[in-house]
Amino acid sequence: MQNFIKKLLGRKDPEPIVIPFDTLPVWLSEREKSARTQLISRTEDPVKKIRDAMANLQNIVNTIAKAEHDPEIHPKLKSIAKNSLPLFVKAMNSSLVRELPEDIENFYPAAVESLKSCLNSTRGQGRYLQIVFPEEMKVVRTGIDTIGREINGITAALTDYRKEKTLVDNILNLYNAFVDINIDMGKAADKDQRIIARMMEISDRIEAIEKEEQTLPVDEGMAEAAGLESALKETETRRDTMARTYAALSMTASHVFRKAEKIAIKQKHPAEISILRHTMELLSDHEIPDSKELHDTLAVACPVAERMIASGEIQLKNKEERAIFSDTRQFSLDICRSCTDLITGNETCRIALEKLASHPLRVRAKSLEREKSQLEIMLKKEQHARTELEEWKNKTNERVPALRDELQKNVEKLAGGSVQIRIDK
Repeated sequence: MQNFIKKLLGRKDPEPIVIPFDTLPVWLSEREKSARTQLISRTEDPVKKIRDAMANLQNIVNTIAKAEHDPEIHPKLKSIAKNSLPLFVKAMNSSLVRELPEDIENFYPAAVESLKSCLNSTRGQGRYLQIVFPEEMKVVRTGIDTIGREINGITAALTDYRKEKTLVDNILNLYNAFVDINIDMGKAADKDQRIIARMMEISDRIEAIEKEEQTLPVDEGMAEAAGLESALKETETRRDTMARTYAALSMTASHVFRKAEKIAIKQKHPAEISILRHTMELLSDHEIPDSKELHDTLAVACPVAERMIASGEIQLKNKEERAIFSDTRQFSLDICRSCTDLITGNETCRIALEKLASHPLRVRAKSLEREKSQLEIMLKKEQHARTELEEWKNKTNERVPALRDELQKNVEKLAGGSVQIRIDK
């Protein structure tokens, strides 16, 4: 008893079958060949018996076609036999002469179809012949039963083969999935390295630009650029003062001319309406008007407004309006001079701005700024691409444990025991 327990407790589990991962396709191919060989071996005898049974059935049916029925049977049965026999023989021969392929997977459905047709013929026209030809029809049924029994044997063999074939296909699909993941991971690693290299190249260039930008303020030419910038600001300040002066004069005058226009419309004086509108268009246009055109227009518009002011139709509301229309000749000179000064001021600013913008240091600074901005956009795109790639790698790696477990389970099921799938580095 003690020896038995000792042997029992000392018994070791069988060593698992070791299958290198890379050899799985070969192993699966051998398993499929073995299953195919076993299928052929198991179905060889049933196939022969089915072929023999069908040939024998043909002989029996052809014998029935020539047989004499019992002369003492009822006349009605004679008539039924006479009508049914040719149809039965034709139907049975049609079922039995069908070609049965050599390949077992094609042989099986053809044999099943032939069997069904024979059964339908026996249950159809054949049922009327059982009384007239009882012995012969009994032999027919025996032959059909033989075919059915042998087909059942093939069914079991095919079922086992197809289960194994399905298992082999599933394992091969899992193997290919692992291979694809490995290939994709390799490509992803290469892509990641290319992204990293581009990011380093971009970052190095940005760093170089920033270092160069730090040297620009202490460059010898910066004093000259600063002087140009200061001159531009002074010019712009003078120009802006001129613009405010012109805007104040034009807005004040336009306000009075607008009142005059309303009165002219009310009084139905189209010529005055046209003069006043044209004057307001010149004064309110965002483009600075030609000083001569403005002078000529004011020369005809101001008298209209002055007449309405003198008649009390227009009331001047503030000192600015009174200053303008107390001496319209001076106003015209002032605003036309302001136009000329503003045009000159704008041109002076443009020239100063172009001179500053074309200074080598400013050109270089702008060029570096644009390049840096573009590089920063490129760097963000590369960072985003790397983030997306990392997310894909994580999601792909999450699939691996389930695939590995399914592969292990299916291989063990096919092998019929414990299996160790070895991955060689």
